[in-house]
Amino acid sequence: MRRLVKGCVIMFTAALGLTSCKDESKQQLETDLAVAEKEIVIPDVYEFGFNLNEYIVKRDTVQSGDSFGHILERNNIGFSKIYQIAEKAKDSFDIRKIQIGKPYTLLCAKDSLETPKCFIYQPNKEEYVVVNFQDSIHAYTSRKPIKYVEKEYSGIINSNISQTLADDGLSLILAYKMSDIYAWTIDFTRLQKGDRFKVIYTDKYIDDTIYAGIDKIKAAYFEHNTEPFYAFEFETDTVLGTTDFYNDQAKTLRRAFLKAPVEYKRISSRFNLNRRIALYGNRVRPHKGTDFAANIGTPIVATANGKVTKSSYTGGNGNYVKIRHNKVYETQYLHMQKRKVKVGDFVKQGDVIGWVGMTGNTSGPHVCYRFWKNGEQVDPFKQKLPAAEPISEDLKEKYLKYIKPIKIQMDAIKFSEDNKLQEEQNLITQAY
Repeated sequence: MRRLVKGCVIMFTAALGLTSCKDESKQQLETDLAVAEKEIVIPDVYEFGFNLNEYIVKRDTVQSGDSFGHILERNNIGFSKIYQIAEKAKDSFDIRKIQIGKPYTLLCAKDSLETPKCFIYQPNKEEYVVVNFQDSIHAYTSRKPIKYVEKEYSGIINSNISQTLADDGLSLILAYKMSDIYAWTIDFTRLQKGDRFKVIYTDKYIDDTIYAGIDKIKAAYFEHNTEPFYAFEFETDTVLGTTDFYNDQAKTLRRAFLKAPVEYKRISSRFNLNRRIALYGNRVRPHKGTDFAANIGTPIVATANGKVTKSSYTGGNGNYVKIRHNKVYETQYLHMQKRKVKVGDFVKQGDVIGWVGMTGNTSGPHVCYRFWKNGEQVDPFKQKLPAAEPISEDLKEKYLKYIKPIKIQMDAIKFSEDNKLQEEQNLITQAY
């Protein structure tokens, strides 16, 4: 009987101990949770200059039929308020120019109606327009922070430069930029298998992570028919910010005229005084221009400095611009979607003067580029055009000093075939 009582006492004591442990564990858990809740701090998330934690954030893209007013109306903003916002914002932002497919963000109040306090429109990856109406109504345009990252690349041509870049997942914009640099030095439509190149360039990243494309080329090297061609960017006028590319001997790579007025897909029709057209009964109809096929809306640029002498529309030419460059040369640009310049404007080489379209007598989007020498229309590709301004003698020494470390960097970049050869040599060395 004593043994049974003793056993019961032991079990009761153990049960009390277990209950006591459970209570202590529960109290400790509650204490830990309370401390954790105090320690948890939600980090601020900033975008467009606003702390997004303070708002309900709604993101969308402009749909067909959308307007600034429609977007605000379906988000609980009344007509009178919309009119007031539009009137006060019009000097800084034209609300009629929002485009289908472009993203926008609404920052809304944390209330039952989720009333919008701010409208943010993004016309491109870098810029954004803020229409703020939570206190006083005001609008402004700003840019997201951009990070520039320098990169190196080398490639060997098997078919063409675009394919070489595409095989390595690089943007074709790099090919366009290089073809522009070497426009008067190397014919990129006649590259040979085994030609090789190296390039030092910078990529742009928005908010450190979003890739925004290639910014610019710092230096390039092209080996065409075993002949080397260096190209280094150099600022020749710090006041105007004028830059150009020169070789390792400080000689310019450009001519006074660009080879093409647009970044084109292909030359759809060349200058040909004996061209026959099936549409017109296979009759000879001279084509006194060069047609560069490109997407509608692609910028058209002046191929050289000059003064706009015509900016008009005709049934055949469509929207067109004509520029006189000097006493010898004139150029003309036809079938524009829209013209950007007017008669009397002075334009510099590379300035946008309009956009590719299909106005006038044309069957597809392109720019017909016409070229006059001493009043006669000629084929610009067959002209021995003057070189661009050489680097001045007082800058030459500065230029050669500037490019010295860049050339060392460029020469140190290896081609893929050199890397393979080095790996094979290392394996042979290790074997012995």
